[in-house]
Amino acid sequence: MQRWDDPYGPIRAPDFPPGLVWFNVQRPLRLADLAGRLAILDFWTYC
Repeated sequence: MQRWDDPYGPIRAPDFPPGLVWFNVQRPLRLADLAGRLAILDFWTYC
């Protein structure tokens, strides 16, 4: 497999904004809390 280098460098996702509703957790999460773990994020929107 060939290595691909992004000319803009690594892209970092923004952290979750405050005030989100979380299920099955004791406190709000941050992206840093999920580092190194498999996470499935379900984004729901009404169109």
